[in-house]
Amino acid sequence: MITAELRQAIAAAAGLDADPRLRPGPVPGSYASSLPFRLPPATAQDLASRLAAESWIAYADITAPGYLTVTVTHDALATLAVRIVRAGPACAASDALRRRTVPAPPPPDLPAQPSWPAARAALAVHLTARLAATAGASVSFYPERAGVPLPGTPPSPPGRSPVAEAIRYAGADQVRFALARMPPGGPAPEAAAIARHVLANPAYAVRYAHAAAAAVLRWAAALGTTPAGFRPRQLAEPGELALLDALAWLPERVAVAARRGRPDEFAGYLEELAGRTLDTMDTTGFTAISTISSERLWLADAARTGLATGLGLLEVSAPGRL
Repeated sequence: MITAELRQAIAAAAGLDADPRLRPGPVPGSYASSLPFRLPPATAQDLASRLAAESWIAYADITAPGYLTVTVTHDALATLAVRIVRAGPACAASDALRRRTVPAPPPPDLPAQPSWPAARAALAVHLTARLAATAGASVSFYPERAGVPLPGTPPSPPGRSPVAEAIRYAGADQVRFALARMPPGGPAPEAAAIARHVLANPAYAVRYAHAAAAAVLRWAAALGTTPAGFRPRQLAEPGELALLDALAWLPERVAVAARRGRPDEFAGYLEELAGRTLDTMDTTGFTAISTISSERLWLADAARTGLATGLGLLEVSAPGRL
C-alpha cells in the first residue's frame, strides 16, 4: 500500500502522470525512483522538497547518480500491518495501470492443454488480466473458448496430457502455482517435485507460509489473545521491518508483473514474501504465544492477508493448515 501511495505522491508533487519506476532503497521503508533522470535538476530537487514535507515521509532527496530516494517514517511502515489487515484483498490494489486496457480470456481449462508450454501460455494471459485489473486497468472480456491450445502445438494423445497427469498426481493448486511461476520458455515442472511438501518446493512453501502465519493467530486465539491495540514502535526488530517492507511492495509487484505480462515475476515475489514470513514467524517473539504482543499479532495477520491476497490473484488456495 505504501508503494501505491508513494506513486501517487510523486506524480502529484512532480505534476506529471509518469511511471516513477520504483525500486527498493537501501533500508526497509526506503524507495528509489529514476524519475529525476527525466526532469531538469531544479525540478527534481523541488520534487524531493515537496515529498519531504509529507508527514509520513521521513526523508526525500536526490542522491547519486540522480535517483530520488524516499524513506517513510517508522510509524508509516509499522502501521502498514494494521492497514493491510483492514484492507483485506484491496491491499494489492493501485491505479498504476488506470489508463490501460487488457484482454481477458476465460479461465483456461488446464487439464485440456496438450503441453506445459501451452498451459503456461494460456494461464499467463488469464492471470495477467487479473493482475492488471487489480492495478487499475480496464478489462476487455472476449468470448474465445478457454482451453484452446497454442497454434501449431501437436495434440497429446487422449487422456495423456502431461498437465492433467500432474494435476492428478500433485494436486491442482500445486500445478497451478508451478505454472504461474514458469517463465516463458522455462523448463516444464516435474510432477514429483511440485508434489513434495518441503520448503524447497515453492508451490508448497508459499501456501505453507500462509498457514504458518494463520497458525500464530489460531494459537493466540486459543489462549484468548487477539490483535487489539497497536503501538508502532513495538515493531522494530530487523526481521519484522524486513517483512513489513516486503508487504509494502505488494501493489507495485502486481502492477509490474501485469505491465510486463509476466505473472511468473509476481509468483517469485510471493516466494520472497513467504520466506520473510517464515523467518519472522520462527523467531521467539512469535513462537512464545503466551507472551506475544498485540503488534506482532497484527503483523502475523498482515502476512497472512498479503499471502492470501497474492495466492488469490493466482487463483491458488490459501489453506489455514498444512
